[in-house]
Amino acid sequence: EVQLQASGGGLVQAGGSLRLSCTASGFTFDDYTIAWFRQAPLKGREGVGYMRSRDGNTYYADSVKGRFTISSDIAKNTVYLQMNSLKPEDSAIYYCAADRSLELLVQTFNSAWYKGYDYYGQGTLVTVSS
Repeated sequence: EVQLQASGGGLVQAGGSLRLSCTASGFTFDDYTIAWFRQAPLKGREGVGYMRSRDGNTYYADSVKGRFTISSDIAKNTVYLQMNSLKPEDSAIYYCAADRSLELLVQTFNSAWYKGYDYYGQGTLVTVSS
């Protein structure tokens, strides 16, 4: 079965850290751009960051820049989102998506609803307590 799955969410205190994983099965990340999104209750989806697997280039939203880091382990077909210095406003369901088109991800990164990527995984819940 071809799918993308985010995992690693949980409950953490403000100032703490979590590492989320985005694992692909049935396909490899070669030539894909992998993006992280999040959606808090009653809010639209927000782009967190993305990585182009071909060269490892990354981009981060201003709201997480300097606190979150995207990395990958190609052998494990997994992309990670390391989240440090977490704040209560980081609480959300986090999703990962993969698409062959970097341009599409750039164009839709700030869309509150677009999900038409090659792969869009189930989310993982992150809750940051104050």
